[in-house]
Amino acid sequence: MSSQEEILSLRERIRHSAAHLMADAVTQLFPDAKIGIGPPTEDGFYYDFEVSRAFTPEDLQAIEQIMVSTIESGKLFERVELSIDEARHMFADQPYKLEIIEDIDSNETISIYRHGTFVDLCRGPHVEGTGNIIAFKLLTIAGAYWRGDENRTMLQRIYGTAFENKEELDLHLERLEQAQMRDHRRLGRELDLYMFDPIAPASPFFLPKGATVYNKLVEYVRDLYEKYGYQEVITPQIYSTELWKKSGHYDNYVDNMFMIDIDDREYGVKPMNCPAHTLMYSSKLHSYRDLPIRYADFGRLHRYERSGVTHGLTRVRTFAQDDAHIFCTPEQIQQEIQQFINMLLESYSHFGFKDIRITLSLRPDKRVGSDDMWDKAEEALENVLSLIGLHYEKAVGEGAFYGPKIDFFIPDALGREWQLGTVQLDFALPERFDLEYIAEDGAPRRPVMIHRAMLGAVERFMGVLIEHYAGAFPFWLSPIQARIIPIADRHSEYAGHVSERLKEVGIRVEVDVRSERMNAKIRDAQMNKVPFMIIIGDREIESNAVSLRLRTGDDLGKQSIDSLISLAEEYLVSGD
Repeated sequence: MSSQEEILSLRERIRHSAAHLMADAVTQLFPDAKIGIGPPTEDGFYYDFEVSRAFTPEDLQAIEQIMVSTIESGKLFERVELSIDEARHMFADQPYKLEIIEDIDSNETISIYRHGTFVDLCRGPHVEGTGNIIAFKLLTIAGAYWRGDENRTMLQRIYGTAFENKEELDLHLERLEQAQMRDHRRLGRELDLYMFDPIAPASPFFLPKGATVYNKLVEYVRDLYEKYGYQEVITPQIYSTELWKKSGHYDNYVDNMFMIDIDDREYGVKPMNCPAHTLMYSSKLHSYRDLPIRYADFGRLHRYERSGVTHGLTRVRTFAQDDAHIFCTPEQIQQEIQQFINMLLESYSHFGFKDIRITLSLRPDKRVGSDDMWDKAEEALENVLSLIGLHYEKAVGEGAFYGPKIDFFIPDALGREWQLGTVQLDFALPERFDLEYIAEDGAPRRPVMIHRAMLGAVERFMGVLIEHYAGAFPFWLSPIQARIIPIADRHSEYAGHVSERLKEVGIRVEVDVRSERMNAKIRDAQMNKVPFMIIIGDREIESNAVSLRLRTGDDLGKQSIDSLISLAEEYLVSGD
């Protein structure tokens, strides 16, 4: 085991043990508490509780104090094996533990871990004793349905984190603070980009500024589509169940779909575009000369994400993808996937994303198609990655139900990873929909279908960008690129003239005519992440110029209107 693997293993055991300490502390403060589960996570740990009232920040402090006392007592973690009957007796007053016990196979060994008087149902592993938990912090309180089922009891979840030393903990807490400052949910409100309303759960309303950013992202992708030979299509939103049964989604994905009944017939609102694109392909006879055919679609998709997992823009119920499907011959697979990866890397570089991590996701247990079909598909993707010379990791069992896939993970400004791009090879849907093309020898052949997206959901990508840029979008993407600030009312007419000049060259500009002091207007423009702040007073009008400040804090001083326009046009091309 490498030193990094040893550190990660130690962290997991520390965090698992800290979760037990937290549950112990909660049951001391709330003797009637019913405890759920408390696993370690990638960044810390949590535990779920049912208690008589809502937890408060003061409760977290009290829980931490009890945990510190338990750590200082130096109690050992002791593993004990039990029979199912013994376990039932031990947890007779803990209904959630009893439910877990009933799900355990009668032939399995049940283990518990004990420290002091506290006992928990657990497989482990743990650190040797409470004294090994050196650096921890309780963070937040949230709601969580028992076993993720929104029809079950809503429990209270306490999140915490723990590390092997205080230095690593402090570094993590600093990152969390930075992440909180960049949280797209907060910035979305502050920058007036989008909103949510319970009338449409987990479905964003994009306000004018947010719609501008959204549409600019779509325009950017459309320009790439034109460059790389894609054809945009528009497809319906609702399809009869027979389509979803034919595609395999009804058997494999229906729990994530919105189903409706119309005229005694069942329909599904589309969660993805691929079945529609197969219908378009099959609507006419194709020759090998027609291939590849690249259909792109920005149509809205709807997926039933459970309320417990939705999160701002990054996990929503309605969204659009930069979605496209390529129909090609087997001989064209390598070329098409290579071309897509080139386009993807070009787009990520444009947004400043580097150090892309790549995974190859292989066949899941729940899938369609024969093993032979999956063998061919997985081999094809591995060959492409090897020939391009890209490093990748294998993710066993993580493929889509219809085919293996390559996923792309990008690190943001804080080093957090986001899965955005994907390319998926599909031999199953062409088979299910009996797709054909006429080969060079005149015989019918089965095309291969490639599913691909660069940004993923536009909503999700926008949420990632907000956090990556901390709301300060590049100049070309900023909803308002310039704000003109007249110092007094008498300067408004000239401000309007400057505004019109900027609009003529495509700059998104607004004039702040509020009866506020200039410093207040500048501060507001900075808070709204406006790239250009254009100040106009008597001296600027006399010299037919403006004073220019940047959101970075740089003061570029007096500029002629022509030089201002030239600089804005330069920023449009090069960014900030």
